Amino acid sequence: MTDASADITFHYPPELFNLLVDVVPLLNRSKSDVLVFFRGAGVPDSMTSDIVTRLKAAPKDINKYQMVRTVLERLNAKGESALRERREVLRRVVDFANFDSCWPGDQLKAKGLVASIREVVNQKDAFTRMNNAREEERQARLAESQRIAAEKRERSSRIEKAKHGLYALFGTSATAQVRGKMLETALNDLFEAYGVLIHKAFHLVGEEGEGIVEQIDGVIELAGTLYFVEMKWYRDPVGKPEISEHLVRLMSRAEVRGIFISASNYTEPAIHTVREFLQHKVLVLSTLQEIVRLLEQQEDLTEFFTKKAHAAQIHKNPYFCPLDGQA
Repeated sequence: MTDASADITFHYPPELFNLLVDVVPLLNRSKSDVLVFFRGAGVPDSMTSDIVTRLKAAPKDINKYQMVRTVLERLNAKGESALRERREVLRRVVDFANFDSCWPGDQLKAKGLVASIREVVNQKDAFTRMNNAREEERQARLAESQRIAAEKRERSSRIEKAKHGLYALFGTSATAQVRGKMLETALNDLFEAYGVLIHKAFHLVGEEGEGIVEQIDGVIELAGTLYFVEMKWYRDPVGKPEISEHLVRLMSRAEVRGIFISASNYTEPAIHTVREFLQHKVLVLSTLQEIVRLLEQQEDLTEFFTKKAHAAQIHKNPYFCPLDGQA
């Protein structure tokens, strides 16, 4: 959007006004030619009718410079309503090329004045372009910040919705199996809200009628690495047999890591098994209580599991809790 105050055709500034007063009489040999010049620029007859009357009554009492000054003052006084006429007057002067039509003695002076006006216009145009560019840049930054803010609000809304779904699990009277499915759905929704979910729960079917041979609760991606996610709602701590089943899934796939999330704790044999397994595959352990704490403290889920993975790789601690501090 062009700022009207930066548009010299919106109101001729003094420097340009005086240059126009000096040059228009030189570009037009006669007083009648001056009137034709303004009429061609769209200046209405109502602005020049009294000048025409004076010229008929006493032509020697008014000269071309007085005529031009009077008309330009009237155009300036009209403000926005005469914007088109002011622009056309200026355009006709800037585009003037046939100086042979001027009186021979006026040609060099007219050329110099037109060049000066072109310089003023070019400088002002450059200033206007810079202002417009700055305004466009400001609008672009504003639009970008608004987009980011809208995305943050949308993301916060999705996280809040997923959080309520997760919290609702603690009040349900459903069986452990049903609650496990509900946990799977709630956590997948949470991963999706954080933008890390690749695939929700799915199963693999064997050949020749073997039926379902493998169930995957979810797949996420962290720092370019895929993680198979296992989610369980057990009353008792997760033991070595349950962990081993997930380890088998990981071993059958190259370049895939694992995350195990349980509503209960883990037995020492289960943790030891995972720790020994780290030399082959990275598997991190988490509890539902940790996820709840993370949400209450408004921490980032991606960073949470990334820190867990680093602790498993570097310190051989698969059960590290980033919310508690040191690995």
